[in-house]
Amino acid sequence: MARIVLVEDHAIVREGFKRLIEAEPGLEVVAECGDADQALDIVVDQCPDLVVLDLSLPNGGGLPLLEHLLSLRPQQYIVILSMHDVDAYVGEAMRRGARGYVSKNAAPEELIEGLRAILNGQKFLSSDIARRRRCDCDDMSDPMTRLTSREREVFLLLAQGLAPKQIAAELGIGQKTIYIHRASVLGKLGAGSEFDLFRLARERGLIAD
Repeated sequence: MARIVLVEDHAIVREGFKRLIEAEPGLEVVAECGDADQALDIVVDQCPDLVVLDLSLPNGGGLPLLEHLLSLRPQQYIVILSMHDVDAYVGEAMRRGARGYVSKNAAPEELIEGLRAILNGQKFLSSDIARRRRCDCDDMSDPMTRLTSREREVFLLLAQGLAPKQIAAELGIGQKTIYIHRASVLGKLGAGSEFDLFRLARERGLIAD
């Protein structure tokens, strides 16, 4: 069981992320807090496998806390979970030692994907950030490699012109889940619409003209 400390200053938001994480097998939130001072004490006490850290915190920002935590535990895995997704924040967080950066605008499953990737020793950027940046955490030369198997299924069906309701029936999953996968596919492939997906699939010979 991977032990996670969650640092987020908004209690309702923190509870939502906690429930999302703990719904996944093998992941457990062992402690949570809402400010930098508490976070420092808790991480030192708990020695978690991973820290999920917001950047906007009372009693000191997330970036100084990130650096302080790593000065005490250099091998500590830390992922930033923040509404600040501009390159300046992302670059500085990664420079200071964060193993990953997930935008709060990303689809929920991307956070779980990121946690698992980091726990496996990889680096991770959520798709909305990754499409704007070149990084050494994944093979970015072909964005198709970043799609999960389910996302590839949704991609092909969208490219063929099926509506989300039709895709949900085809795959036997909820329509809301299809919209989540759709957003993730568009983000990871840097596409703006289903027409872009059709064009990409056609260029790769995945569907006929």
